[in-house]
This record gives sequence, structure tokens and C-alpha cells, in this order.
Amino acid sequence: MRTAWIIFRKELNSYFVSPIAYLLLTMFGLIFGFFFWNALGYFVFVGMESQMRGQMMPMNLNERIIRPLLSNVSVIGLFFIPMITMRLFAEEKRSGTIELLATSPVRDLEVILGKWLAAMAMYAAMLLFTALNFAFLFKYGNPDWKPLVIGYLGLLLQAGCLLAIGTFISTLTRNQIIAGAATFGVCLLLWVFEWASGYETATWARVLSYMSVINHFESFARGVVNSKDAIFYITLTFLGLFFTARSMEALRWRS
Repeated sequence: MRTAWIIFRKELNSYFVSPIAYLLLTMFGLIFGFFFWNALGYFVFVGMESQMRGQMMPMNLNERIIRPLLSNVSVIGLFFIPMITMRLFAEEKRSGTIELLATSPVRDLEVILGKWLAAMAMYAAMLLFTALNFAFLFKYGNPDWKPLVIGYLGLLLQAGCLLAIGTFISTLTRNQIIAGAATFGVCLLLWVFEWASGYETATWARVLSYMSVINHFESFARGVVNSKDAIFYITLTFLGLFFTARSMEALRWRS
């Protein structure tokens, strides 16, 4: 897998030699920082109001701040994941280097894993910015760190499957805007599928609800590792990378 490591380093470096990484990190950090500031402000406001009324309500940092914010990160990721994946193969097609990549002795699996892992590393760097905000909670409060770690694990698993889908879509077009828009549309659909179970109990509604990525994140947000949800994310990741491999194989035949 040495070749996959070389491709991984090349792709990750391509994010940081351009303004892409810095723009994504800055915007992601600012948006989450605003969410964090509002959540913390509301937490303090409710606590002070309860004291003024003489009602000492239990104020759990994990339930009132960390859990909602982790769900917010999942939502923010819907907008940023397409920006990470849209250039992976679309840029290669646009510049004409995809033919060289398709006819080279490098295996498709190594190319795909290298690019996908670079996208995962880029998203993990963005999550690291959110962890800086949570550090203030541990400095001035006493939250439980285990649910936070499990929540981040869920975010990485969820991002992994969506990034794999975005990687596949990027192989279908040479236009980055089309790749990004299509990835956002698919990710959004996988998010809102759960809505069908809110008003319908038929089998098709339950199937759509099960296919929703947010439905499988709830257990991680609560600090619980559910093997069923982890397997769902891993399976969806495998399918995304599998279809990417089939698309790359088609490119080799055409080349």
C-alpha cells in the first residue's frame, strides 16, 4: 500500500497548497464557533434564570451542550463534504491527467484509497477545530469525555460513507460544480429520508428511515456505540468505494 500512501500525501498536500483547506477550516471553525457560543450562552442563561427563581435544575453539560452541538456538526458537514470530494477525480478529468492515471500500473484500489483517505484527513482536521471549543468546557466545567469521543467516532464514520459517495460521484464528471452539487443532493437525501417515518408506518417508509444517515448517528450522539449503526456506515462506505472502483475500471477500458 506504499503507492496509496504516496497518493494520500499528494492529495492532502494539494488541499493545503491552495486556499481550499484554509477556507474550509476557517468557515467550518467560524460556523461551529457561532453554534458553540449560542449553546453556551443559552446554557448560562437557563442556569442563571433557574437560580433567580430558586429552582436548582440539574444542568448536564453533555446533554445540553455537547450532544446538540455534535448533531450540529453533522448538519454542517452536509455542506462541506461536497466541497472536499468534488475535485478528487473531476479535476483529474478536467486537466487530462485521468488518462495517465487510468493507464498507469498503479492499482485502482490504491488510487481510490489514497484519495478517500486524504478527504477523510481533511475532514478530521476540520473536526479538530471543533474540539478546540470543547476544550473550554473541560477547563471551566466537568463534562464526561467518553460520550464526546464516541460522538466524534460517529461523526468520522458518517463522514466516511458520505465522502465515499462523493468520491464516486466525482468520477462521473469533469465539472467540479456538477460533482459538488450532485454530492450535496445525494447527502441531503440520505439525511431527510428519516422524515418519511414521521407520518407513515408502511414498509417503504421504514426502509427509507433506516437508510437515513442521521438516524444512525443518534446512538453515537448519546455516547453509545451501537454495532448496527457502525455496520451501516461501514457498509455504505464500502459500497461507495466499490462503485468508485467500478467507475475507474470503466475509465481504464475506455482509455
